[in-house]
Amino acid sequence: IKVFKIITTVNPQSDISGVHSGKQRIMGKSKKKEEAVFLRKKITLLRAFSLLIGSMVGSGIFISPKGVLKNSGNVGLSLIVWFVCGILSMFGALSYAELGTRITKSGGHYIYILETLGPLPGFLFLWAEYFAIRPANSAVVALAFGRYILEPFFAPCPTPLLAVKLVALLDIVLILNSWSVSWSARLQTILSIIKLAALSLIIVPGMMLLAQGCTENFQDAFNTQALVLDKLPLAFYAGMFAYSGWFQTSFVREELVKPERNIPLAVIVSVITVIVGYMLTNVSYYTVLTAADVLVSQAVAVSFARKAFQSLISVIPILVSLSCFGTMNGGIFTFSRTLFVASREGQWPTLFSMIHIQRHTPLPAVLLMFPLVTAMICVGDLYHLLNFFSFSRWLFIGLATLGLIVHRCRHPDILSPFKVRFDSSSFIPISFTVICLFTVGMSFYSDPVNISIGCGIVLSGLPVYYLLIKQSMPNCCCKTFCEWIVLDYDILKIIAYDTVS
Repeated sequence: IKVFKIITTVNPQSDISGVHSGKQRIMGKSKKKEEAVFLRKKITLLRAFSLLIGSMVGSGIFISPKGVLKNSGNVGLSLIVWFVCGILSMFGALSYAELGTRITKSGGHYIYILETLGPLPGFLFLWAEYFAIRPANSAVVALAFGRYILEPFFAPCPTPLLAVKLVALLDIVLILNSWSVSWSARLQTILSIIKLAALSLIIVPGMMLLAQGCTENFQDAFNTQALVLDKLPLAFYAGMFAYSGWFQTSFVREELVKPERNIPLAVIVSVITVIVGYMLTNVSYYTVLTAADVLVSQAVAVSFARKAFQSLISVIPILVSLSCFGTMNGGIFTFSRTLFVASREGQWPTLFSMIHIQRHTPLPAVLLMFPLVTAMICVGDLYHLLNFFSFSRWLFIGLATLGLIVHRCRHPDILSPFKVRFDSSSFIPISFTVICLFTVGMSFYSDPVNISIGCGIVLSGLPVYYLLIKQSMPNCCCKTFCEWIVLDYDILKIIAYDTVS
C-alpha cells in the first residue's frame, strides 16, 4: 500500500487554483482522514514582481551589450535593437498574461504548448528545456557571476574560470529552493532591490556625464562599415536574453495569490521598468565607453566603473554578482516547477511530481538540475552557449504564443479576465509569433553550428516520445524506476502530490 501511494500520480485534468493552504484533511473510501500535501499559494503580487525583476535583470544587461554591439555593427543600431527587444518582450509578456488567465496550471511554456498544440510539441519543449535551454542558460549566468566577482582581482589579465566556485554557488541556490518556497521568494525580493541599485550606480553617473556634454561616442552612431545583416539575429538573441524572464510567473501559476489580477499587473509593470532601465543603462555605457572599449571588455560594468568613477570599482562587481545570483535563483525556482507539472501530466518520471513532506517543495525536480548545469559550466564559452540555447527557447516561445491564437479559435466561449488588445485582438500574439519564428529561421544562417546542435537536441526527443511516452515505458524500465522511487522516498522524505477535490 505504501509503494502504491508513493507512485500514484495526480489526475492531469485536475486544477488546484482554488487551494489556499499547504495541508488539508480529505476523506478516503475507508472514511479515514488522510493528509494531502501540495504546493502552497505563497507568491503575492510583490513577490511576483520581484521574481520577474529578479529574473530579467541579471547577467544579461552586464554581458549582452558586447554581443548586441558586435552583431549589430554600430552604437545606434545596437540601441535600436535593445528597444525593439524590449517591445517584443512586452508583446510576449502580454500574450503570456492572457495564457496565464486562460490556463490555470503552472508549467509556463510547457503547459501552454501542451494544452494548445498537443502532447508531442509539449514533450519536445520539455526535452529541449531539460537538455539544452535551462542548463545552458544557468551556466551562462554562473559564468557571468564568476567573471564579475573575480574581475577586480585579476584585471587587466584575463579572469580564470573557477568552475568549482561556480558550482558551489549553484549548489547553494539548489539547497535554498529545496529548503523553503518562502525563503527563496524572500531572497528574490531582496536581490531584486540590489539589482536595481546596481543599475542605478551605472545610470546616475552616466546621465550626469551625458548632461555635462559627454556625447563624443554618439557622434558617428550609425556608421555602417561594421554592419553585417546576417549577424543581426544573433544581436536579437543577445538582447532578448537580457530581457528573458518576463515569462517566469507562468511557471508558478498555481502558487500565485489572485493570479487573474496579479499576473497581468506583475508582467506589465516589471517589463516597462526593465525597458526604461536597460535603455538608460546602455546610454550610460556608451557615454563613458567607446564601441571599441565595449568589444574588448570582459566585464562591461567593471570597465564602465574603471573609467567613470574609480570609487565604484569595488562596489559594482559585488552588486553585479549578486544580480547574477538572483537570476539563477529565479530560474531554478521556476524550472523545478516545470518538471513538477510535466510529471503530473505523465510526460516525465513520476518521481519529479513528488514534493517534500514538511517543506512542500519539489525537491527531486530541483536536484535534477545539478549535473547538467555543472556540465554546461565546464564547456565555458559564454557566447556559444547563448546562441546554442536561444534557438530552442525562442522557437518554443513562438509556438506558445501561436497556441494562444489556436486556443482563442478553439474556445471562443472562454471569457478570459485579461485579453491582449491592440486594434485587432490578435495583432500582438501574431506579430510576436512571426518575429520569433523568423529570427529562429535566420539564425541557421548566422550561426549554423550551434543552431544545428540545438535543433538536433530538439529532434532527438522524437524517438523518446514515441518509445517511452506514446507507447509507454517497457515493463523492465517501470520495475527499475519503481525501485528507484521507493529508495528516493526514504532518502529525500518526499511524497506524491495530491489535490483536493
